[in-house]
Amino acid sequence: MKTATNVEENKSLLEQFKETRNRTLELVKTLEKDDFIVQTAFFTSPVKWHIGHVSWIYEAIMSKINNKYEFYSKEFSEYLNSYYQQFGVPHDKGKRGVISRPTTEQIFQYFNTISQRVNHLIESDSLNDNAIKLIITGLHHECQHQELLVYDLQHLLAEQYRPIKKNEMPKSKSVEQKSVQIKGGIYTMGYNGNEYCYDIELPEHKVYLENYSIDVFPITNEQYLKFIEDGGYDTYKHWLSDGWEKVKENDWKSPMYWEKIDGQWKVRDFLGTRKLNPKEPVCHVSYYEADAYCKWVGKRLPTEAEWEKAACWNEEKQQKTIFPWGNEPPTEQNANLLESYHWGCTEIGSYPSGISSSGCHQMIGDVWEWTASEFTGYPGFRSGFDEYNDKWFTNQKVLRGGSFGTPKMSVRGSYRNFFRLDERWLFSGFRCVENN
Repeated sequence: MKTATNVEENKSLLEQFKETRNRTLELVKTLEKDDFIVQTAFFTSPVKWHIGHVSWIYEAIMSKINNKYEFYSKEFSEYLNSYYQQFGVPHDKGKRGVISRPTTEQIFQYFNTISQRVNHLIESDSLNDNAIKLIITGLHHECQHQELLVYDLQHLLAEQYRPIKKNEMPKSKSVEQKSVQIKGGIYTMGYNGNEYCYDIELPEHKVYLENYSIDVFPITNEQYLKFIEDGGYDTYKHWLSDGWEKVKENDWKSPMYWEKIDGQWKVRDFLGTRKLNPKEPVCHVSYYEADAYCKWVGKRLPTEAEWEKAACWNEEKQQKTIFPWGNEPPTEQNANLLESYHWGCTEIGSYPSGISSSGCHQMIGDVWEWTASEFTGYPGFRSGFDEYNDKWFTNQKVLRGGSFGTPKMSVRGSYRNFFRLDERWLFSGFRCVENN
């Protein structure tokens, strides 16, 4: 028999589920039919695949909750399985765009059918704590794909994309790009709240840090342009060996989406083909580019422990908070996230109410920030969902902080994103540190 508490918990979960599904549909509401099937590069996915995959994952979850669960379609599962070997051989990611069936219309029918199944499951009496946690994992997984979908929409359409919600950029204050000193010592890193987090944010554990200084703001277009103008992409001396190979192999001359037109650098993104805004955080740089800039300027990238302490530790109170500004969830005044609907980076100095206790700005939202840390499990790591995070514990670097494409539901100061060192279609930037 359900108690009043169970009913309220299920009601809240159902509202979260509906809100998440509606946000996915909102992102694709204005697309033309032809837009759903195109795959513009091997590292992107067709829009229809994202719509189907965020539904298929709930089928995988329901099969874990009920071992008698029957999947909707073997054909759909083979196409929509991303990399879960436990559910069969996944389809080749680079060839998702060559498949015409299931059709876009069939994918939307599937989306609605699976939504109805999950609705029914949440409203049933059969949910235990483990089942609830699995469904919540599904919600956060869908949030991740909403962000990946935004990356892919920019690669596909740029300014031709017509969002159904678009807000004006906040006004920034005149600020100075400087650094602040952070005291070293023993720091306990990892998630310390009571709400949902990913398994890779746990367990909390102690690390030792030396004293260091960290930039108050992410590196801006203006700062990065100086690296380019000083021949940053023309000499190997700033680059890791693998990074220099990528520069030559791909003919990198600048961050992704930058174009030199009539002798002037411009960027093409959701906001159009426009002059570089010198006050925006540099975006679409790989780990290799971030690392090379740091070497050029005589600094380095922070470790993720250094980044997290600067973001979440209050030295005066000897307390760690979930977000730089405290434990309250993000608002329009704190950070530029997906629900801000700015569709681009805001200028540095736009969010004074999002400042951390250490004095760092915009550590949540705008751009994911590369760190020097290898992506691996924390000491004592235990997987919460097989093949979800732990299978990527090699050849990836950790990014922190979220971006303007990250749903606010899924970001925290302890959230760990990870990508390969040469990837740069994501909304990625960085800030520098140096030893004191």
